[in-house]
Amino acid sequence: MLGKLNMDEFAMGSSTENSAFMKTRNPWDLDRIPGGSSGGSAAAVAARICVASLGSDTGGSIRQPASHCGVVGMKPTYGRVSRFGLVAFASSLDQIGPLTRDVRDCAILLEAISGHDPRDSTSADVPVPRYTESLVKGMKGLTVGVPSEYFIEGLDPEVEKLVRGGIEALAGQGAEIREVSLPHTQYAVATYYIIAPAEASSNLSRYDGVKYGFRASDYSSLMEMYQATRTEGFGDEVKRRIMIGTYCLSAGYYDAFYRKASQVRTLITRDFKNAFIEEGCDVLAAPVAPTPAFRIGDKVDDPLQMYLSDIFTIPVNLAGIPAMSVPCGLAGGRLPVGLQLMADHFQEEKLLRAAYNLELATGFANISPDLEG
Repeated sequence: MLGKLNMDEFAMGSSTENSAFMKTRNPWDLDRIPGGSSGGSAAAVAARICVASLGSDTGGSIRQPASHCGVVGMKPTYGRVSRFGLVAFASSLDQIGPLTRDVRDCAILLEAISGHDPRDSTSADVPVPRYTESLVKGMKGLTVGVPSEYFIEGLDPEVEKLVRGGIEALAGQGAEIREVSLPHTQYAVATYYIIAPAEASSNLSRYDGVKYGFRASDYSSLMEMYQATRTEGFGDEVKRRIMIGTYCLSAGYYDAFYRKASQVRTLITRDFKNAFIEEGCDVLAAPVAPTPAFRIGDKVDDPLQMYLSDIFTIPVNLAGIPAMSVPCGLAGGRLPVGLQLMADHFQEEKLLRAAYNLELATGFANISPDLEG
């Protein structure tokens, strides 16, 4: 590792505006966000500061900044990449993945970081393929499903046009296109914002000034030390999510919130299984984000609107399946838009093949911002 990159605090955010190290700006437009939480990772690759980087994806934090910065970003299957050394946010959702300039680099880096790790109890003991061998020209014999629930009111018209153009490009490479339904998608955001904060509340309890992390300097008793440490040591967004999570796990509310959300999560996972197994889809294609990168400050005071930025990426994390963002065009001729590809568990090879062909068809491999201008 050559360096560390900026991100939203504890990976909680969709814009890298919640960082303790100031804001990261989008290399394509310095007045806009790079996405989040792994905004620094995407911006660094887009700005040619590095060849590739790693990000963490709990609800879209690799794919969404990859889309906004015009790079390739993949969230692997849950358990494909070891989480040893990752600071936990939501342990049943977190996954590490690559951000790169093109699909071939993504395949190379994914192969390097994948594999079983006995230090991570969630690490899957599944053989790691030679991912670069899946970069085969042509999509003949593969079926691409298009979930209708991802093309909804509120989706920017230009984003929809570019994404549908990318899907047509896959058809031109020989893929069969089929419309499918993921009927429980509408519940994904509400489900995620119960499960993720609940797990964050539990994980971040270790940051108490005794066992782990920052400790306040001004206190006169143990309880004051706990209170001052957590008041000073967490930003507003992290505090908001801890409070939501603690409430959802509190006596009398666990069944109504966390347990119910876990049941809905199962339904969302079944939707994907139906699409891949019953409908026979090899991959699904959809938008990554409802809009191109928005301006810095536009949503910082509206948490709900910020949370809705991840409406198309969250279901993947709840189901634990792999997904990636691949550039498919420029909105207004200047802001990158990514197409999201999703596959069944441990089917990263199919994802990479589809992504490679999309890259060939659209010609957006290695697109870069005007760094001189």
